[in-house]
Amino acid sequence: MTQNRQAQTDRDPMLRVRDLKTHFPVRRGLFGRTVGYVRAVDGVSFTLGAGRTLGLVGESGCGKTTTGRTILRLIPATTGEVRFEGRDVFALPVSEMRRLRQDMQIIFQDPYGSLNPRMTVGGIVGEPLRVHNRARGRDLADRVAELLRRVGLSPDCRNRYPHEFSGGQRQRIGVARALALAPKFIICDEPVSALDVSIQAQILNLLERLQEELGLAYLFIAHDLAVVSHIADEVAVMYLGRIVEQAESTTLYANPLHPYTKCLMSAIPRSHPAAPRERIAPRGEVPSATNPPPGCPFHPRCPWAMDQCRHEAPALRPAPDDPHHLVACYLYE
Repeated sequence: MTQNRQAQTDRDPMLRVRDLKTHFPVRRGLFGRTVGYVRAVDGVSFTLGAGRTLGLVGESGCGKTTTGRTILRLIPATTGEVRFEGRDVFALPVSEMRRLRQDMQIIFQDPYGSLNPRMTVGGIVGEPLRVHNRARGRDLADRVAELLRRVGLSPDCRNRYPHEFSGGQRQRIGVARALALAPKFIICDEPVSALDVSIQAQILNLLERLQEELGLAYLFIAHDLAVVSHIADEVAVMYLGRIVEQAESTTLYANPLHPYTKCLMSAIPRSHPAAPRERIAPRGEVPSATNPPPGCPFHPRCPWAMDQCRHEAPALRPAPDDPHHLVACYLYE
Protein backbone atom coordinates (compact mmCIF):
# COMPACT_ATOMS: atom_id res chain seq x y z
CA MET A 1 0.00 0.00 0.00
CA THR A 2 1.33 3.43 -0.90
CA GLN A 3 1.79 6.14 1.72
CA ASN A 4 -0.97 8.24 0.12
CA ARG A 5 -3.43 5.36 0.22
CA GLN A 6 -2.47 4.56 3.83
CA ALA A 7 -2.99 8.21 4.81
CA GLN A 8 -6.42 8.20 3.16
CA THR A 9 -7.31 4.96 4.97
CA ASP A 10 -6.34 6.39 8.35
CA ARG A 11 -8.21 9.64 7.69
CA ASP A 12 -11.46 8.16 6.44
CA PRO A 13 -11.80 4.44 7.25
CA MET A 14 -14.55 2.38 5.65
CA LEU A 15 -15.48 0.76 8.97
CA ARG A 16 -15.19 2.35 12.39
CA VAL A 17 -16.05 0.40 15.56
CA ARG A 18 -16.09 2.24 18.87
CA ASP A 19 -16.45 0.73 22.38
CA LEU A 20 -18.62 -2.13 21.12
CA LYS A 21 -20.22 -4.25 23.84
CA THR A 22 -22.45 -7.29 23.44
CA HIS A 23 -23.68 -8.82 26.68
CA PHE A 24 -26.08 -11.77 26.86
CA PRO A 25 -28.37 -12.09 29.90
CA VAL A 26 -28.14 -15.23 32.04
CA ARG A 27 -31.65 -16.20 33.18
CA ARG A 28 -32.64 -18.64 35.89
CA GLY A 29 -35.72 -19.71 37.76
CA LEU A 30 -39.33 -20.21 36.80
CA PHE A 31 -39.79 -16.61 35.65
CA GLY A 32 -36.48 -16.30 33.85
CA ARG A 33 -34.98 -13.77 36.25
CA THR A 34 -31.74 -12.21 34.98
CA VAL A 35 -28.95 -13.14 37.37
CA GLY A 36 -25.97 -11.97 35.34
CA TYR A 37 -24.53 -11.33 31.90
CA VAL A 38 -22.12 -13.07 29.56
CA ARG A 39 -19.78 -10.29 28.46
CA ALA A 40 -19.02 -11.76 25.03
CA VAL A 41 -17.74 -8.44 23.63
CA ASP A 42 -16.65 -5.93 26.24
CA GLY A 43 -15.43 -2.66 24.72
CA VAL A 44 -13.92 -3.40 21.29
CA SER A 45 -12.67 -0.55 19.08
CA PHE A 46 -10.91 -0.61 15.71
CA THR A 47 -10.98 0.85 12.19
CA LEU A 48 -10.69 -0.80 8.79
CA GLY A 49 -9.83 0.93 5.52
CA ALA A 50 -11.08 0.09 2.03
CA GLY A 51 -9.18 -2.79 0.43
CA ARG A 52 -7.52 -3.75 3.73
CA THR A 53 -7.68 -6.91 5.85
CA LEU A 54 -7.85 -6.85 9.63
CA GLY A 55 -7.21 -10.20 11.27
CA LEU A 56 -9.11 -10.73 14.54
CA VAL A 57 -7.51 -13.59 16.45
CA GLY A 58 -7.83 -15.29 19.82
CA GLU A 59 -8.88 -18.48 21.56
CA SER A 60 -12.29 -20.03 20.98
CA GLY A 61 -14.93 -18.22 23.03
CA CYS A 62 -13.09 -14.89 23.23
CA GLY A 63 -15.85 -13.03 21.34
CA LYS A 64 -14.48 -12.88 17.78
CA THR A 65 -17.54 -14.27 16.01
CA THR A 66 -19.92 -12.27 18.22
CA THR A 67 -18.00 -9.11 17.26
CA GLY A 68 -18.44 -9.85 13.56
CA ARG A 69 -22.12 -10.67 13.80
CA THR A 70 -22.83 -7.64 15.97
CA ILE A 71 -21.21 -5.39 13.35
CA LEU A 72 -23.67 -6.78 10.79
CA ARG A 73 -26.61 -6.41 13.21
CA LEU A 74 -27.20 -10.15 13.17
CA ILE A 75 -26.84 -9.89 16.96
CA PRO A 76 -28.06 -6.77 18.81
CA ALA A 77 -25.35 -4.69 20.48
CA THR A 78 -25.61 -3.71 24.13
CA THR A 79 -23.76 -0.41 23.64
CA GLY A 80 -21.22 1.07 21.27
CA GLU A 81 -21.08 2.43 17.76
CA VAL A 82 -20.42 0.96 14.32
CA ARG A 83 -20.08 3.29 11.33
CA PHE A 84 -19.78 2.02 7.77
CA GLU A 85 -18.77 4.70 5.28
CA GLY A 86 -19.95 7.30 7.79
CA ARG A 87 -23.38 5.75 8.40
CA ASP A 88 -24.37 4.71 11.91
CA VAL A 89 -25.25 1.03 11.37
CA PHE A 90 -27.17 0.65 14.64
CA ALA A 91 -29.32 3.73 13.99
CA LEU A 92 -30.46 2.81 10.46
CA PRO A 93 -34.13 1.92 9.92
CA VAL A 94 -34.94 -1.51 8.49
CA SER A 95 -35.33 -0.25 4.90
CA GLU A 96 -31.89 1.44 4.87
CA MET A 97 -30.27 -1.49 6.67
CA ARG A 98 -31.58 -3.77 3.94
CA ARG A 99 -29.79 -1.65 1.33
CA LEU A 100 -26.64 -1.52 3.44
CA ARG A 101 -26.51 -5.32 3.66
CA GLN A 102 -25.67 -5.37 -0.04
CA ASP A 103 -22.34 -3.76 0.86
CA MET A 104 -21.65 -5.88 3.97
CA GLN A 105 -21.59 -9.67 3.66
CA ILE A 106 -20.31 -12.68 5.60
CA ILE A 107 -18.62 -16.00 4.83
CA PHE A 108 -19.52 -18.51 7.54
CA GLN A 109 -17.18 -20.96 9.27
CA ASP A 110 -19.06 -24.19 8.59
CA PRO A 111 -19.29 -25.00 4.86
CA TYR A 112 -21.63 -27.88 5.71
CA GLY A 113 -24.15 -26.12 7.94
CA SER A 114 -24.24 -22.74 6.17
CA LEU A 115 -25.72 -24.01 2.88
CA ASN A 116 -29.38 -25.03 2.60
CA PRO A 117 -29.33 -28.75 1.69
CA ARG A 118 -32.72 -28.42 -0.06
CA MET A 119 -31.53 -25.78 -2.50
CA THR A 120 -29.39 -26.25 -5.57
CA VAL A 121 -26.09 -24.41 -5.91
CA GLY A 122 -27.69 -22.08 -8.44
CA GLY A 123 -30.50 -21.32 -6.02
CA ILE A 124 -28.09 -20.66 -3.14
CA VAL A 125 -25.80 -18.33 -5.09
CA GLY A 126 -28.70 -16.59 -6.85
CA GLU A 127 -30.84 -16.07 -3.75
CA PRO A 128 -29.28 -12.70 -2.77
CA LEU A 129 -29.84 -11.43 -6.31
CA ARG A 130 -33.51 -12.43 -6.20
CA VAL A 131 -34.14 -11.13 -2.67
CA HIS A 132 -32.68 -7.72 -3.51
CA ASN A 133 -34.31 -7.61 -6.97
CA ARG A 134 -30.95 -7.42 -8.73
CA ALA A 135 -31.56 -10.06 -11.42
CA ARG A 136 -34.25 -12.31 -12.90
CA GLY A 137 -34.55 -14.96 -15.60
CA ARG A 138 -31.65 -15.27 -18.06
CA ASP A 139 -29.77 -12.41 -16.40
CA LEU A 140 -29.91 -14.26 -13.08
CA ALA A 141 -28.62 -17.48 -14.66
CA ASP A 142 -25.76 -15.59 -16.34
CA ARG A 143 -24.81 -13.85 -13.09
CA VAL A 144 -24.77 -17.13 -11.18
CA ALA A 145 -22.60 -18.74 -13.85
CA GLU A 146 -20.13 -15.85 -13.69
CA LEU A 147 -19.97 -16.01 -9.88
CA LEU A 148 -19.27 -19.75 -9.94
CA ARG A 149 -16.51 -19.26 -12.51
CA ARG A 150 -14.99 -16.48 -10.42
CA VAL A 151 -14.58 -18.78 -7.41
CA GLY A 152 -13.19 -21.67 -9.48
CA LEU A 153 -16.31 -23.80 -9.98
CA SER A 154 -17.93 -24.90 -13.22
CA PRO A 155 -21.28 -23.28 -14.09
CA ASP A 156 -22.47 -26.78 -14.97
CA CYS A 157 -22.73 -27.58 -11.26
CA ARG A 158 -25.56 -25.08 -10.68
CA ASN A 159 -28.23 -27.82 -10.62
CA ARG A 160 -26.40 -29.96 -8.06
CA TYR A 161 -26.96 -29.95 -4.29
CA PRO A 162 -24.47 -29.10 -1.50
CA HIS A 163 -24.07 -32.72 -0.34
CA GLU A 164 -22.50 -33.54 -3.71
CA PHE A 165 -19.49 -31.29 -3.03
CA SER A 166 -16.39 -31.48 -0.84
CA GLY A 167 -15.81 -29.09 2.04
CA GLY A 168 -13.53 -26.85 0.02
CA GLN A 169 -16.01 -26.71 -2.86
CA ARG A 170 -18.83 -25.87 -0.46
CA GLN A 171 -16.81 -23.02 0.95
CA ARG A 172 -16.27 -21.72 -2.59
CA ILE A 173 -20.06 -21.75 -2.99
CA GLY A 174 -20.31 -19.71 0.22
CA VAL A 175 -17.78 -17.24 -1.17
CA ALA A 176 -19.76 -16.94 -4.42
CA ARG A 177 -22.93 -16.24 -2.44
CA ALA A 178 -21.14 -13.50 -0.46
CA LEU A 179 -19.93 -11.92 -3.72
CA ALA A 180 -23.35 -11.96 -5.42
CA LEU A 181 -24.32 -8.38 -4.47
CA ALA A 182 -20.86 -6.91 -5.18
CA PRO A 183 -20.12 -5.99 -1.54
CA LYS A 184 -17.37 -3.68 -0.35
CA PHE A 185 -16.79 -5.41 2.99
CA ILE A 186 -16.87 -9.10 3.91
CA ILE A 187 -16.58 -10.68 7.34
CA CYS A 188 -14.71 -13.97 6.96
CA ASP A 189 -15.72 -15.93 10.06
CA GLU A 190 -13.03 -18.61 10.34
CA PRO A 191 -13.58 -19.56 6.67
CA VAL A 192 -10.81 -22.19 6.56
CA SER A 193 -10.78 -23.69 10.07
CA ALA A 194 -13.02 -26.63 9.06
CA LEU A 195 -10.91 -27.49 5.99
CA ASP A 196 -7.82 -29.62 5.37
CA VAL A 197 -4.52 -27.73 5.37
CA SER A 198 -4.00 -28.06 1.60
CA ILE A 199 -7.52 -26.78 0.94
CA GLN A 200 -7.02 -23.91 3.40
CA ALA A 201 -4.23 -22.56 1.20
CA GLN A 202 -6.48 -22.68 -1.87
CA ILE A 203 -9.27 -20.75 -0.16
CA LEU A 204 -6.84 -18.16 1.23
CA ASN A 205 -5.35 -17.67 -2.24
CA LEU A 206 -8.87 -17.28 -3.64
CA LEU A 207 -9.75 -14.63 -1.05
CA GLU A 208 -6.54 -12.72 -1.73
CA ARG A 209 -7.15 -12.79 -5.49
CA LEU A 210 -10.74 -11.59 -5.08
CA GLN A 211 -9.58 -8.77 -2.82
CA GLU A 212 -7.05 -7.64 -5.40
CA GLU A 213 -9.53 -7.82 -8.27
CA LEU A 214 -12.56 -6.31 -6.50
CA GLY A 215 -10.99 -4.02 -3.87
CA LEU A 216 -12.70 -5.83 -0.98
CA ALA A 217 -12.11 -5.11 2.70
CA TYR A 218 -12.02 -8.14 5.02
CA LEU A 219 -12.48 -8.65 8.73
CA PHE A 220 -10.76 -12.05 8.91
CA ILE A 221 -11.70 -13.91 12.10
CA ALA A 222 -9.49 -16.85 13.08
CA HIS A 223 -7.87 -18.64 16.00
CA ASP A 224 -4.82 -19.70 13.96
CA LEU A 225 -2.14 -17.02 13.89
CA ALA A 226 -0.23 -18.87 11.18
CA VAL A 227 -3.24 -18.61 8.84
CA VAL A 228 -3.80 -14.93 9.60
CA SER A 229 -0.17 -14.07 8.82
CA HIS A 230 -0.78 -14.95 5.14
CA ILE A 231 -3.71 -12.62 4.53
CA ALA A 232 -3.95 -9.83 7.12
CA ASP A 233 -2.48 -6.34 6.73
CA GLU A 234 -3.15 -5.67 10.41
CA VAL A 235 -3.86 -7.99 13.34
CA ALA A 236 -5.91 -7.44 16.50
CA VAL A 237 -5.51 -9.97 19.31
CA MET A 238 -8.66 -10.54 21.39
CA TYR A 239 -8.92 -12.01 24.88
CA LEU A 240 -12.09 -12.41 26.95
CA GLY A 241 -14.08 -9.87 24.93
CA ARG A 242 -11.36 -7.22 24.63
CA ILE A 243 -8.59 -6.34 22.18
CA VAL A 244 -5.29 -6.57 24.05
CA GLU A 245 -2.89 -5.81 21.16
CA GLN A 246 -3.13 -4.45 17.63
CA ALA A 247 -0.49 -3.67 15.02
CA GLU A 248 0.53 -4.10 11.41
CA SER A 249 0.93 -7.81 10.67
CA THR A 250 4.70 -7.70 10.08
CA THR A 251 5.22 -5.68 13.27
CA LEU A 252 3.09 -7.94 15.46
CA TYR A 253 4.74 -11.16 14.28
CA ALA A 254 8.24 -9.72 14.58
CA ASN A 255 7.71 -8.04 17.95
CA PRO A 256 4.69 -9.21 19.99
CA LEU A 257 4.33 -7.17 23.17
CA HIS A 258 1.35 -8.38 25.18
CA PRO A 259 2.01 -11.51 27.29
CA TYR A 260 -1.04 -13.22 25.77
CA THR A 261 0.19 -12.54 22.24
CA LYS A 262 3.59 -13.93 23.17
CA CYS A 263 1.91 -17.10 24.43
CA LEU A 264 0.01 -17.48 21.15
CA MET A 265 3.09 -16.81 19.05
CA SER A 266 5.18 -19.34 20.95
CA ALA A 267 2.59 -22.03 20.17
CA ILE A 268 2.79 -21.60 16.36
CA PRO A 269 4.36 -24.74 14.83
CA ARG A 270 7.86 -24.07 13.52
CA SER A 271 8.81 -24.76 9.90
CA HIS A 272 12.30 -25.71 11.16
CA PRO A 273 11.97 -27.75 14.39
CA ALA A 274 15.64 -27.24 15.20
CA ALA A 275 15.19 -23.46 15.40
CA PRO A 276 15.27 -22.34 19.04
CA ARG A 277 12.08 -20.90 20.49
CA GLU A 278 10.97 -20.32 24.06
CA ARG A 279 7.59 -21.90 24.77
CA ILE A 280 5.49 -19.54 26.91
CA ALA A 281 2.46 -21.29 28.37
CA PRO A 282 -0.28 -19.33 30.17
CA ARG A 283 -1.29 -20.60 33.61
CA GLY A 284 -4.67 -22.10 34.36
CA GLU A 285 -7.81 -21.83 32.22
CA VAL A 286 -9.65 -18.99 30.51
CA PRO A 287 -11.94 -17.30 33.08
CA SER A 288 -15.70 -17.30 32.59
CA ALA A 289 -17.13 -14.39 30.59
CA THR A 290 -19.99 -14.24 33.12
CA ASN A 291 -17.55 -13.47 35.93
CA PRO A 292 -14.37 -11.97 34.45
CA PRO A 293 -11.52 -11.19 36.85
CA PRO A 294 -11.02 -7.63 38.07
CA GLY A 295 -8.26 -5.58 36.50
CA CYS A 296 -6.51 -6.96 33.44
CA PRO A 297 -8.53 -9.95 32.17
CA PHE A 298 -5.32 -11.91 31.51
CA HIS A 299 -3.64 -11.35 34.87
CA PRO A 300 -4.63 -14.72 36.46
CA ARG A 301 -2.74 -16.51 33.66
CA CYS A 302 0.05 -14.00 33.00
CA PRO A 303 3.66 -14.95 33.85
CA TRP A 304 4.52 -11.26 34.39
CA ALA A 305 1.44 -10.05 36.31
CA MET A 306 2.01 -7.20 38.78
CA ASP A 307 -0.14 -6.02 41.68
CA GLN A 308 -1.54 -3.17 39.58
CA CYS A 309 -2.80 -5.68 37.00
CA ARG A 310 -5.10 -7.24 39.59
CA HIS A 311 -6.97 -4.01 40.38
CA GLU A 312 -7.28 -1.92 37.21
CA ALA A 313 -7.59 -2.90 33.56
CA PRO A 314 -4.95 -1.23 31.35
CA ALA A 315 -6.19 0.82 28.40
CA LEU A 316 -5.23 0.00 24.81
CA ARG A 317 -2.46 2.56 24.18
CA PRO A 318 0.40 3.11 21.71
CA ALA A 319 3.66 1.37 22.57
CA PRO A 320 6.47 3.71 23.71
CA ASP A 321 8.52 3.31 20.51
CA ASP A 322 5.73 2.83 17.94
CA PRO A 323 2.54 4.96 17.89
CA HIS A 324 0.87 2.49 15.48
CA HIS A 325 1.45 -0.52 17.75
CA LEU A 326 -1.30 -0.63 20.39
CA VAL A 327 -1.05 -2.74 23.54
CA ALA A 328 -3.07 -3.00 26.76
CA CYS A 329 -0.37 -3.86 29.29
CA TYR A 330 1.24 -2.04 32.22
CA LEU A 331 4.64 -3.41 31.21
CA TYR A 332 4.79 -0.71 28.52
CA GLU A 333 3.57 2.32 30.46
